[in-house]
Amino acid sequence: MVNKEGCIVLENISKSYKTGETVLEILKNVDFTVNKGEKIAVTGSSGIGKSTLLHVLGGLDHPDEGKIFIEGEDLYSLGDERVAGIRNKKIGFMFQFHHLLPEFNAVENVMMPSLIGGNDRKSSLKKAKELLKKVGLLSRINHKVTELSGGEQQRVAIARALVMDPVVLLADEPTGNLDNKNSEDVHLLLEELNTELGMTLIVVTHNMELASFMGKQVTLKEGSLVSV
Repeated sequence: MVNKEGCIVLENISKSYKTGETVLEILKNVDFTVNKGEKIAVTGSSGIGKSTLLHVLGGLDHPDEGKIFIEGEDLYSLGDERVAGIRNKKIGFMFQFHHLLPEFNAVENVMMPSLIGGNDRKSSLKKAKELLKKVGLLSRINHKVTELSGGEQQRVAIARALVMDPVVLLADEPTGNLDNKNSEDVHLLLEELNTELGMTLIVVTHNMELASFMGKQVTLKEGSLVSV
């Protein structure tokens, strides 16, 4: 039995997929605790299930068995609407492809989760501008997504992920689509945000340089998380 007082706690988590007669076990009875403010890199070979782990952690995909606690709250015992609310308010997501909305400008993209979460436009705009300043894009807030470089787009995605002051930021290959210079800039920015905001950070990555920035490294191997 694991201590449910961590920021995120996985208890006996299993997840598999069935293709025809074949059952592929992705996660097998995983127990793992993430403490507040930790920086954790999750590594492992391609196709091993790292993204699946992140989706289960973030309430995007239900496990077959086990429980996940977010700040002591049993996530998958809740209804879909409550889970969606927790995702919006407590969990920030970043992906390899930023998934910004091209018809909106930078500040509008950052505001979006706040507006969806029920906050008024004035306070949402103020917070979005503060975060875009923090990630070095205050001068680009009115630029459409297509007018931003790849590195700038990912910085907008980081700001969007943080607009609701989440408990944890989950990042899936956040530098996988960037060149070396922009990758390094994102590494440093995530490091600064973790230090400044006390933000818990879980990053799935093939980039061992990014993994080295994290305080803890684990690898997904044969369905289990193993410390590196």
